[in-house]
Amino acid sequence: MIRVRSKNVLLVAPDTFSVDLLPNNKLFRHIFTVGCIFPTIHEQQPNLIIFDYDYLANDIEKILRRMGANPAYNKIKVCCYKSKAHTKTDSLLKALGVDHIFYPEDFKKPAESKSLTSVISGIFDASLTSLLAKVSH
Repeated sequence: MIRVRSKNVLLVAPDTFSVDLLPNNKLFRHIFTVGCIFPTIHEQQPNLIIFDYDYLANDIEKILRRMGANPAYNKIKVCCYKSKAHTKTDSLLKALGVDHIFYPEDFKKPAESKSLTSVISGIFDASLTSLLAKVSH
């Protein structure tokens, strides 16, 4: 599941693959043409943009370099959705300014979170069981 919060989201993809998994988005806009990306950014002023890497594979590097060169885009978080992981491509995307990369398995599994109490109780349980094991021998 995606854990990126934003009030103004722009999705650049052929279809809306996970609109329901984006919490607390007040304004959501979906576009699918490459030529409309920058006019839509200026019109909507999003604080989160999600690119579908598989759809924009030929143009993604030019788009990210253009966004990185303009200081007006510094406050916009950039995310990419990819169908599979690839070390070289992922590191290039991170170097070009992508904040998060999502994969299909991120949408399927629930987010795992451990509360402080469960962590502390796990520590005490481990130490108590080791003490009990020493006492019994």
